[in-house]
Amino acid sequence: MSRFLILPVGLAAALLIWLWASGGFDALAAWAAGEQRVFQNEMAQGLRALRAGQPGAVMALMGVCFAYGFFHAVGPGHGKILIGGYGLGRAIPWLRLSVISLLASLGQAVTAILLVFCGILIFGLARQQMVGVTEDFIAPASYGAIALIGAWLIWRGVRKSMRQVAHAGHDHHTHTDGTCSSCGHKHGPDLDEVEQAGTLKEALTLIAGIAIRPCTGALFILIITWQMGIFWAGIAGAFAMALGTGAVTIAVGIASVGLRGGLMTALSGSAALTWVVPAIEILAGVLIAVVATGLFLRAVGA
Repeated sequence: MSRFLILPVGLAAALLIWLWASGGFDALAAWAAGEQRVFQNEMAQGLRALRAGQPGAVMALMGVCFAYGFFHAVGPGHGKILIGGYGLGRAIPWLRLSVISLLASLGQAVTAILLVFCGILIFGLARQQMVGVTEDFIAPASYGAIALIGAWLIWRGVRKSMRQVAHAGHDHHTHTDGTCSSCGHKHGPDLDEVEQAGTLKEALTLIAGIAIRPCTGALFILIITWQMGIFWAGIAGAFAMALGTGAVTIAVGIASVGLRGGLMTALSGSAALTWVVPAIEILAGVLIAVVATGLFLRAVGA
């Protein structure tokens, strides 16, 4: 990403921080919740039209489900903080992070389908009971896993900082390739050496941490369609919702990668980069851990 992206993306990040500090996100979440209720009513109407065999009912229902997922993702949860913080704290191509975001959202749909299938067919649970299981057990587990990912990012950043502190005491004489003859390390890394994509294990951990918590709207449509005998429509609707939430998390991920890429490009080849990289990673980890811990405490009623 070009260094010229620093200003617009930085301004967007500053606006988000201002909204958060001023309570703007609470108002935004309340507005999103109101929109969700509207779309839930429209979903119920769409299901009745589908059952009646009205033309175009399937596509109309999928459109409503996508919109519900989009507005639902504006509220708390759905991995926005995790995806955004990871994109800021770790070097990862925007396309790869977008794929991770999409797979995590689709994973939420899969979790909802499995929960409804097992809950109804095996345990005979009602809708409220399944929502209760989600909110009382699955959601805290998801937030706890996300908080641990934040702690892991903090630990990575701290370890890098400790290495820099250890190297700082050396008498550094660099060769032509920038390698220090005293300690054998470079102190002004190239951008290519810093921008190393996350491993497959990291990607799977991100996906699992988000996907473990199903969307309550997906549970709603899956249970109703099961009762109406059109469960296939519920499955399609759940995936349409996942695409809606995925659109939001992908946008957050791209913005975070753009901000990091601009900063890294601006500092490429500078000794400051060796200190900035761990600092960003620690900051991202703290952001993820604090938000996830807050959501966890709220979920368990602490």
